[in-house]
Amino acid sequence: MSQSSTRSYVLSFQCPDQLGVVARYSSLFLEAGAFITEISNYSDPVSNTFHLRCVFDDRAMNMDFEAFAARFATLAADMQMRYQLRPVDQRPRLLLAVSRYDHCLNALLNKWHSGALPAEVVGVVSNHEDCRALTEWYHLPYYHLPVTPETKRDQEQRMLAVMEELQADTLILARYMQILSDELCGQLQGRAINIHHSFLPGFKGARPYHQAYERGVKVIGATAHYVTSDLDEGPIIAQEVRAIDHQVSVEQMIHLGHDIEATALSHAVRLHCEERVQLNGQRTIIL
Repeated sequence: MSQSSTRSYVLSFQCPDQLGVVARYSSLFLEAGAFITEISNYSDPVSNTFHLRCVFDDRAMNMDFEAFAARFATLAADMQMRYQLRPVDQRPRLLLAVSRYDHCLNALLNKWHSGALPAEVVGVVSNHEDCRALTEWYHLPYYHLPVTPETKRDQEQRMLAVMEELQADTLILARYMQILSDELCGQLQGRAINIHHSFLPGFKGARPYHQAYERGVKVIGATAHYVTSDLDEGPIIAQEVRAIDHQVSVEQMIHLGHDIEATALSHAVRLHCEERVQLNGQRTIIL
């Protein structure tokens, strides 16, 4: 098989830490001829779990991917693994959600369009019309789903229907200024990422820049995290900060924060799409 015709795959797994984890998975790779090109792992002494991510290609494989996947599934069941195994070019499909602020949406769409984001953006949902023109410039479908307290459940069911229709794997809340219901958070566990315009766990909830100003902070930040039913308390994926001083007003904080938010969310989405993030209780392991 020529180098140009090889296909790469990404494997990410976690399991109870135990003697022989590395030996057993690596023996399978050797037997199958899977050529590892990238690898990272971590043994957590607190949770007693083992975490691994690797990329491999089929240049020397003596069985097809389906047969290898079946063999690995047997090993995973035996070792109580939670895992993801897929071709690298089978990119995750993302549905983006936004309200009126478009800076995070614009950053994600630009990175996707330029090829810097290893994902397929399949559409945008919003409770407002403000970002329609930007979305349609990228030739993506725009779903206007207005919401009121009385229609919240129906609106969220429509959002889930859009995800199913577009076969979206993950929902990205790119400054979507609505609190998701506990029911929806449960259905999207590990499949929804939010950007909060604060350095969590400080200043949760509404108007975090105003809270930060009142406390006279010297650093502002943004936090990308998985969505849970506990508001702004989901496992953290990425954070960004910027130093400020007493001269910076709330309005200036908000404008400075736009860049920080877009950077943190873009970084978190890339890590998620590359299968580098593993949930470990309330924490994340980044491989």
